[in-house]
Amino acid sequence: MIHPLQENVAIILPENGLEEKLAQAEKENRKLSIKLGFDPTAPDLHLGHAVVLKKLKQFQDLGHHIIIVVGSFTARIGDPTGKNKARKPLSAEDVQHNAQTYINQLSKVIDVQKTKIVFNSDWLDALDFSEVIQLLSKVTVAQLMHRNDFNKRFTENTPIAMHELVYPILQGFDSVKIECDIEMGGTDQLFNCTMGRQLQEVHQMPAQIVMCMPLLRGLDGKEKMSKSLNNIIGLTDEPNEMFGKTMSIPDALIEEFINLTTDFSIEEKNMLLSSIQEGENPMNIKKLIAKNIISQYHDPASAENAEQFFINQFQNKNFEEKVYEPVAIDSLKSTGNRISLVELCHQLKNDLSKSAIRRLIENGGVQINTLRITDSNEEMQLTPQTKIKIGRRGFFEIV
Repeated sequence: MIHPLQENVAIILPENGLEEKLAQAEKENRKLSIKLGFDPTAPDLHLGHAVVLKKLKQFQDLGHHIIIVVGSFTARIGDPTGKNKARKPLSAEDVQHNAQTYINQLSKVIDVQKTKIVFNSDWLDALDFSEVIQLLSKVTVAQLMHRNDFNKRFTENTPIAMHELVYPILQGFDSVKIECDIEMGGTDQLFNCTMGRQLQEVHQMPAQIVMCMPLLRGLDGKEKMSKSLNNIIGLTDEPNEMFGKTMSIPDALIEEFINLTTDFSIEEKNMLLSSIQEGENPMNIKKLIAKNIISQYHDPASAENAEQFFINQFQNKNFEEKVYEPVAIDSLKSTGNRISLVELCHQLKNDLSKSAIRRLIENGGVQINTLRITDSNEEMQLTPQTKIKIGRRGFFEIV
């Protein structure tokens, strides 16, 4: 039987490293230092981030020390991980704003009061140029080219800027400065995390082990959950939004969501997985997953209310009984209260592009009062008490 700390972990490097670190800590009568680094590139955490954070919480519950390294310096460089081009660096103001938002949201998963939060600009800004050169001398170009995205871009003659090559070395140096025992991350961070091991060894320190969690796929069922792909369930989403988004996941993601997003016991997870094999309606399983997620990030009462809202809003066929978001007629930009249907829908659902809205209209996904409109060139007169349904979850009423 695997150790609870190994549950759902995709990669442990070296393979027996966790057992050795735990045994070493017990022998030395101390707790382990667990590192998670992040660059505050976007201010919202989602369930994909929570996969790693929940593993940190397991360590924290056992008394180990969690250290969050905010990439206040490295975010100003830009992590090229998984990218086919350089990422745009952030300003110091953006970094500070996003970092504070991240820290505020961490409390939804881990105990921030028992967490050490450090900023890598504290030591990286202090390096003089000769010290930077000395640090770079510890790593070869051949080692950096083992990184998949660098290798791919080099092979395809896609430019790789020098500052991108420096990024993983600086992130690895963070592990040296905080003397961590274990570094956590997603599987896409394996190279950066192993760089920390290497630099610790060069500095004659005990090498950290690396624990990488699987990458949770997003609502599209294909790409990893990412705000830039608009396929996320955010930790700060309202309960009704959380429920609706969870219900929209492809059936193929049910097992992944049970294992990575819920806090069901092992026995409960196995029962759910067995029920799927026995032909249980996937919708019923998704409802249980959705309620569990909402209970974690809000409370059980909100989960029950969200389920009832979903039933009324999406399973009840009566158009008049839906709950509509009121929209003041004066808040809409129009000409003499006349507006194209595409423009109206874009103003109400600005997360959708106009081309996506046109496709939605032509496919019968937009309804005005009880009438389904399929002409994307339709113009309409704005009048109070007009009800508009856009897609599966957009319900609006002009007031």
